[in-house]
Amino acid sequence: MSIFIDRSTRLVVQGITGRDGSFHAKQMAAYGTQVVAGVTPGKGGQTFETDDGGSVPIFNTVEEAVQNEGANTSVIYVPPAFAAGAIMEAADAGIEFIAAITEGIPVIDMTRTYAFVQDRGARLLGPNCPGAITPGVAKVGIIPGQITTPGPVGVVSRSGTLTYEAVNQLTEAGIGQTTCVGIGGDPIIGTDFIDTLQAFSDDPDTEAVVMIGEIGGTDEQEAARWVKENMEIPVVGFIAGQTAPPGRQMGHAGAIISGSAGTAEEKMRVFEENGIAVAKRPVDIRILIQEALGL
Repeated sequence: MSIFIDRSTRLVVQGITGRDGSFHAKQMAAYGTQVVAGVTPGKGGQTFETDDGGSVPIFNTVEEAVQNEGANTSVIYVPPAFAAGAIMEAADAGIEFIAAITEGIPVIDMTRTYAFVQDRGARLLGPNCPGAITPGVAKVGIIPGQITTPGPVGVVSRSGTLTYEAVNQLTEAGIGQTTCVGIGGDPIIGTDFIDTLQAFSDDPDTEAVVMIGEIGGTDEQEAARWVKENMEIPVVGFIAGQTAPPGRQMGHAGAIISGSAGTAEEKMRVFEENGIAVAKRPVDIRILIQEALGL
C-alpha cells in the first residue's frame, strides 16, 4: 500500500502553464500519475499537451477542475506572492491533499493559510517541499521517479536533496519504498513528522521508516518521543547540518540553531534515547535499514 497518494489520486496542477508547472506536469503524467486538470486563471478552455500525446484541460479555478474532472489532489507551482491564495483556493474547492512546492511564501501568509486548510479538513504538504511519490504508482511534486522502486520502507524528510540521496541509497541496495514524503523545512508547514509517521505506522506494507531531519527547532525531538511511545516498526534517523555554526541559517528557513535545542548533536542524542538508530552519514542509512529488516 502507500500513504497520501495512490492509484485513486486525480491531480490538478495549479500553475500548469508556468515554467516549473508545465515541466513537472509532463514528468508526473509520464510517471503514470492521473493528471486530470490544470489551473491558470485567464486560460480556462485551453488544453495542456503532455509528452505522450495526452491532453489535459485547463480551467480558471480549482472548483471547476473538481466539478468537471473529479480532482482530489493538487500540486502548486505558483509564485510566492500568490501561492497562499492558491492553497486556500484548493482547500475551499474540496481538494483532499495539497502539495505546495513553492518556496519563499511569507510566514505571515502561511499562518492564516494553515488555519484555513485545517478548517476545511484538507491535508497540506509543504510549502517549500519536493512533494511525495509512491513508487510505480503516482508522483506529486518533483522527486525523481527513476531513483525510486516499490518496497517496504517509508521515507520522510525535511530536506529535499537528502530525500533523493536516501531514496537512491535504498534503491541501489535493492530496498524499495512504500511512499517517499518531503515535508519541507519552512517554519510553518502543513504535514509534519508525526503526521507522516502516524500514516506509515497505519500502513500494513511499511515495515521500516527512514526519518531525515535538519538542525533548528524541536520537531525531530518531538517525533522521536512519539516514535518510542507509538511505533512498533523500526525507524532509522539522520540529521543534516552536523557541522553548521550556531546562529546561521543553513538551507531551509527553519534550519537555524538557536541555543542547544536545535543542534544536530542534541537531536541525534534524543533519537538514540528513544530507540531510533542514527546514521552518521547518508551512506549509513541503507546499512541500518538492512539491519532493521534483517537483510
